[in-house]
Amino acid sequence: MVAATKRKTSLTLDVEALEGAKELGINVSAVAETALIKAVADSRRNKWLTENSGTFAAQSDWHERHGHPLADIITAPGGSSWTP
Repeated sequence: MVAATKRKTSLTLDVEALEGAKELGINVSAVAETALIKAVADSRRNKWLTENSGTFAAQSDWHERHGHPLADIITAPGGSSWTP
């Protein structure tokens, strides 16, 4: 496993939250890094969904007009899982 390159930075945090974290032995840097990684991933996902929303709409429209191309073989317990 390759160690990630780290960069020192400065954060301004709520005093009570920071003191509470210190009392409980919470690694503030690790928590901040994990939250930042999640926020970046969520933002990238939302950006991608927005950028591709036209494609999703076109695909949905195509399916409504033509049906699912594999509808005859898509199955689920109790019968077909595809409803046109």
